[in-house]
Formats: sequence, C-alpha cells, structure tokens
Amino acid sequence: MSLKIRLARGGSKKRPYYHIVVADARSPRDGRFIEKLGSWNPMLGKDDANRVELNAERVQHWIASGAQPTDRVLRFLDQAGLAKRPARSNPDKAKPGKKALERAAEKKQKAEDAAAAAAE
Repeated sequence: MSLKIRLARGGSKKRPYYHIVVADARSPRDGRFIEKLGSWNPMLGKDDANRVELNAERVQHWIASGAQPTDRVLRFLDQAGLAKRPARSNPDKAKPGKKALERAAEKKQKAEDAAAAAAE
C-alpha cells in the first residue's frame, strides 16, 4: 500500500482550510485517511505562527514508515526542519514571453522616437 502525506481540504466556500493527513494514495483528496498530522490555514498571514501546525513526532514516524509527502507538504516539512526539499531550477520560467518581448520592443521604439522628436 502506497502512503502519501498530503492535504485534505476543509472549510467553506472561498474560506479554505486544509488538514495534513496520511492517506492511501488511491483514496480521494477529501476521502478516507489514516491519521491527521496537522493543519494549514492559508487565510492567515505568512508570518502567523498558527498558519501551519504539524505533529513533528508523527510526521517523522510516517516518513520512516515510507510515506511520501506531496510537494506542498514537503515545503511545510522543509520549513519546519523535518525533511529536505531539493531546490529546483527552471530558468526558462523566468524569461518573458513573446507578447512581453513585443511590448518591450514597442515601448523602446516609442521612447527612441520621442527622444528624436525632442532633439529636433
């Protein structure tokens, strides 16, 4: 049985609240789970101490038992110092798209034309 440490959504419409749970990988997102390990409240500020709550002892137990955290949960575990999340590098994502390049070229051309008109 493949286990995942993942998020299960709670809360009402437009007021998300997530439980960090250990569940069978085949069960639905908000379905049956084995144990609740903590919670995440994205409505709180990033500097709030209650934004992410974890039971560190149980998290360590489940990771030792072979449970795989999802990427979002792995971010929380990395911040808490319970697991290491390798840094990712996608340099192409930071590059501007085709439309942005066209707009920048157009803006530069207008600035050059305005400078030339002012110099005359």
